[in-house]
Amino acid sequence: MAIKTTLAELYKFGPGPSSSHTMGPMIAGFNFYKLMGGLTKKELAKADALEIVLKGSLSATGRGHGTDRAVLAGILGHSPDSCPPELLDELAADRRAPHRLSVKGFHADLCTDSVVYGPTAGDFPHPNTMTISLKAGEDVLLSREYYSTGGGFIEWQGYKAPEKPEPPYPYTTFRELKSYVTEERSLFDVLLANETALSGKSENEVLAFAGKVIRIMQNSVREGLKRDGLLPGSLKLNSKARQLFEKYRSGSVHGKADAAITAVTAMAIAAAEENARGHIICTAPTAGSAGVMAGTVHVLMSRHIRDFARICEGLTVAAAIGYICKQNATISGAEGGCQAEIGVASAMAAALLAYYKGGNADQIDNAAESALEHHLGLTCDPVGGYVQIPCIERCGFGIIKAWTASCIACEEIPASHKVSFDDCVEAMWLTAKAMPSKYKETSQGGLAQVLC
Repeated sequence: MAIKTTLAELYKFGPGPSSSHTMGPMIAGFNFYKLMGGLTKKELAKADALEIVLKGSLSATGRGHGTDRAVLAGILGHSPDSCPPELLDELAADRRAPHRLSVKGFHADLCTDSVVYGPTAGDFPHPNTMTISLKAGEDVLLSREYYSTGGGFIEWQGYKAPEKPEPPYPYTTFRELKSYVTEERSLFDVLLANETALSGKSENEVLAFAGKVIRIMQNSVREGLKRDGLLPGSLKLNSKARQLFEKYRSGSVHGKADAAITAVTAMAIAAAEENARGHIICTAPTAGSAGVMAGTVHVLMSRHIRDFARICEGLTVAAAIGYICKQNATISGAEGGCQAEIGVASAMAAALLAYYKGGNADQIDNAAESALEHHLGLTCDPVGGYVQIPCIERCGFGIIKAWTASCIACEEIPASHKVSFDDCVEAMWLTAKAMPSKYKETSQGGLAQVLC
């Protein structure tokens, strides 16, 4: 089936710390809120309880990821792109404080502690499973089982993807995508034609959205570089982006190479720390890995702002890397480990950099492949269930690997590269399926086990 994902579906704006455990559940809660609004007053009058049950990885790490407060905010009528940050802060600060849900005469006082943490292991359709039910005594009036599939995407039992037109250049692999490139038609031309056909937006509207993505990413970096102190949660982890960047600016970092690496790493970590604070970020492809692309964009915008249009185009090329990974493997840490999050983010950033440098389609392929290849097997083991250790520093390493991959790809002879991006995606998916569940965002293995 041809890829039909659009920019607005991959690049989402909303609160961290996790697209699969925060944004996805909030979207699910908001979906159920709208379902309730579709019931009649007579039907709603029978209801006397609302039940929310988290399962699998959502249950295992949901407290640290803010899943409970996110789904509750959704049920209260908020979506990620419009949810007031202060509401999320209130839900986290006082777990027993009641918040009134009102739908057509049905009223319920809900608190964060209303969310039930169900079984962490079982034969679930997806590792990130949750159910929301409206009940009248023991009778179920309305129920839906949701699956948060990564990157803020959700599905549910019986889900059918919305109908979309066929793209003019259908593809499922990068090899197929490259086949449309000619001397007259660039890789970006192909992707832009598909985007306008699938989204219904004009070319100017597509580029305007890419510009908005850039602004959100830059803002997450700027805000992160301003802040210090402890990050939220019981880990008591100190922020470090501001300290790193100030050392870079002071000139106290030894050598030009060290200075450049410190600056780039600080920018990726800054956005990752903003995500950990639950502030607004842009998924790329997920919230936990958002620092990689945000840091890359911020560096390019800081030094080459006159090339704004080319950075917008590069974001579209990078998105195609995310689309291919999502369709042929996964971008969910609970399904594929951190190779599916930081690995894919690094591949996206490498593709952006290679495109920005003027690389051809083969060089972009090679850059994305190299970045993903050197994240294969990376586990997802968040300590304490927080998107902090090792997640934040991984964004720093992800951006460095992306830069390295783009440098190698743009300087080597493309035909000398032996592994294609499609081969690497297949390897990532095989690795994901072989990886034990304790290394897939359950906080039951790796660093999470050692430091618990």
